[in-house]
Amino acid sequence: MALDGPIRTQGLHRLRGSHAKKWFVHATEIEKVPMLGLMQQQSLLISSLIEFADRHHGDGEVVSRRVEGDVHRYSWSDVANRSRQVANALDTLKLILGDRVATLAWNGYRHLELYFGVSGSGRVLHTLNPRLHPDQVVWIANHAEDQVLCFDMSFLPLVQAVHARCTTVKHWVALCDADKLPTDTGIPNLFSYEALIGQHEARYTWPDLDENTASSMCYTSGTTGNPKAALYSHRSTLLHAYAAALPDVMCISARDAILPVVPMFHVNAWGIPYSAAMTGAKLVFPGPALDGKSVYDLIEAEKVTFAAGVPTVWQMLLSHMKPANLRFSSLKRTVIGGSACPPAMIDAFRDDYGVDVLHAWGMTEMSPLGTLCTLKNKHLNLPAEAQMKLRLKQGRSIFGVDIKIVNDAGEALPHDGKTYGDLLVKGPWIIREYFKQEGPAPLVDGWFPTGDVATIDEDGFMQITDRSKDVIKSGGEWISSIDIENIAMAHPDVAMAACVGMPHPKWDERPVVCVVKKPGSLVTAPDLLKFYEGKTAKWQIPDDVIFVEAIPLGATGKMLKTKLREQLAGYKLPGI
Repeated sequence: MALDGPIRTQGLHRLRGSHAKKWFVHATEIEKVPMLGLMQQQSLLISSLIEFADRHHGDGEVVSRRVEGDVHRYSWSDVANRSRQVANALDTLKLILGDRVATLAWNGYRHLELYFGVSGSGRVLHTLNPRLHPDQVVWIANHAEDQVLCFDMSFLPLVQAVHARCTTVKHWVALCDADKLPTDTGIPNLFSYEALIGQHEARYTWPDLDENTASSMCYTSGTTGNPKAALYSHRSTLLHAYAAALPDVMCISARDAILPVVPMFHVNAWGIPYSAAMTGAKLVFPGPALDGKSVYDLIEAEKVTFAAGVPTVWQMLLSHMKPANLRFSSLKRTVIGGSACPPAMIDAFRDDYGVDVLHAWGMTEMSPLGTLCTLKNKHLNLPAEAQMKLRLKQGRSIFGVDIKIVNDAGEALPHDGKTYGDLLVKGPWIIREYFKQEGPAPLVDGWFPTGDVATIDEDGFMQITDRSKDVIKSGGEWISSIDIENIAMAHPDVAMAACVGMPHPKWDERPVVCVVKKPGSLVTAPDLLKFYEGKTAKWQIPDDVIFVEAIPLGATGKMLKTKLREQLAGYKLPGI
């Protein structure tokens, strides 16, 4: 190919290596090719986290209150060794790269080993929410095409109820010792976890994967139909772990003892297990005991400095501490997410116990962290009331997450703390589409629409003012209003039903279903509430049924839930 001009030596140097195929191009095009750095290329892989923790923080502690009732403690080196055994076991089960391994498990050391052993070996960790109705568990497991399902023994009844309908699961693994495995479960191909991994050595060569390889998946509650899955990559997980550990985020270090009360089946416990391995922090797992006394005793016994969870857990903790005049000896800060933290809780932690409360916000689709509320230096001298107004917001975006608000036309709105609009986000740990391309394409001009309505102030503090979707958040758990409505509509005496969330002092929101009876119907509220039993999880059953003459509808026939909430102004849930 003829060239019109001379090719400079520097231009040729730019084109070496992966760009060699561009040598024979026009000289003017060569000058447009950027000079590449001369740094090593190394994939960001989850296996590197556990190898780092083993090599540099091998004696760091991991403590777990077990389902069995006792407390188990070992080191990061032990986690690494047993994670390698997990990987060897999965090889023996002939799982191929990308096969899904599901878990139904509490926060504990065996679950942690699966985090690293499954993803590190090139399989995909799929954390199932055991609080879901069995029918939902079955649907999700089949949709994910799980090949293996590992479960804590406290979930044996659930597994016995669903195993025959989980058509893709070939192997069932009980997270217990061999002598604790019942012989008459009725579950075929059931292994004891300890017996399974105990057959294998603690040496394993982790595969050198592409960093964009899928690592784990988590299903978000379906607000318009079935749940959809976010499929995370090794790269997105490590970048998220880096960001979470930053000083203005969770500020995680090797000097911390961390209690993740947020479940490991909730968006990978907000990424804390990965950040802890990255920094060598001590991990303290609460297992199934999440009552106030159990959490307090564990904090004190293990000298926890940092904890993370939803407001309902901390409310139970404070309710246990206050009557007994208890104090913390080590806890310095807690991150609260999942739902808004009441001002009284922030005041109680800070004024009564000297603990900083940090608001966080994110979504399953965001891995999940998007913002965290830490003050800037200029805010430290503000009056307490002004500081509180900032602390009640969901916080500032962390590096890696861009946020903006737009109007209905998609036009960017000012960050003045007053103007509110639809909240959009983008970044390297935010999904571009759902697993199996379920649902509509989520991106709008490269931005993910969160479904939240928010304001953003001049300093970047974001505050959620409403949710464009009508999903209900109860104790940090999502409840689909559509699911509640569909069950009510299945009753023969119901003509129309609309579910809305009403404020609750403990659970943040609880569902109430408004019902229009069919002519001549004598159905009562207790009748309808009983109708829900067995059709959804107990905690998703509405707190009350309100009979109305009509449900307000818009011009297109859609229910106007904003109008319905206005009509319910002054209503109080039973028992409040």
